[in-house]
Amino acid sequence: MFYFEDYILLIILIEKGNLNVWGGQIFFHWDLLEGTLNFLLKSDIFFKKSSELQQINYNYQENKLDKDKVLQAMQMLLEGLGVDMENKHFENTPERAAKSWVEEICSGLGEKKFRLTTFPAGENYEPSMVVLQHIPVKSVCAHHLLPFIGEATVAYTPDKMLCGISKLSRIVDYFARRPQVQEELTSDIANFLCENLNPQGAGVIIKATHLCMAMRGVSHNGVMTTSTLKGSFLKENNVRAEFMALTHTESLNKYL
Repeated sequence: MFYFEDYILLIILIEKGNLNVWGGQIFFHWDLLEGTLNFLLKSDIFFKKSSELQQINYNYQENKLDKDKVLQAMQMLLEGLGVDMENKHFENTPERAAKSWVEEICSGLGEKKFRLTTFPAGENYEPSMVVLQHIPVKSVCAHHLLPFIGEATVAYTPDKMLCGISKLSRIVDYFARRPQVQEELTSDIANFLCENLNPQGAGVIIKATHLCMAMRGVSHNGVMTTSTLKGSFLKENNVRAEFMALTHTESLNKYL
């Protein structure tokens, strides 16, 4: 397994093909490294700014979730609330709760950042807006650790690359599965899309209800809407208007 630190130290004399540095060791056999080098050179790791290296390194680290600590926390929470742990309904509840938080609710924290499935746009392709609506959003508020649930609309105008449509939904789910605020979730999705596709523009809208508002405090229901616009979606009025209009089109779900 290769780690990010190895990638940074990859090559000193690449063009000569007879002297390479990999993880601090010198290799003289080009044929053994050729496949790996070709893969890495096609990736975007070598073209990232130094300010971005720390974030990239984090994304390639091993899972840092501590399941044992989560289990202990669930046990202490129930005991602190004075719950009768002898009640059969609470038997194995700490284990079940810990499993759901680690493997489902906050699974995005334990996953390595994935790469999009992309396809080159054809020579005769005239870029037009791609919009995916009604993407489920299931996340947790960072302030009270209560769920917020809703839908996202993700759109972009391709430049040279197209994205597998299911990956738009995958992006939303990946970033949603962690404690956070809705404003940053919206921005994270748009930034990731732009970093990986370099589109002419992109837009993300999320509408969600927050249980931290409905179950506590003011105890009112409401729908929070956040948006992030990038590139042509932000700078060109007609593109922004088209995006806003498409986000209000009727769902096809009832016909399927």
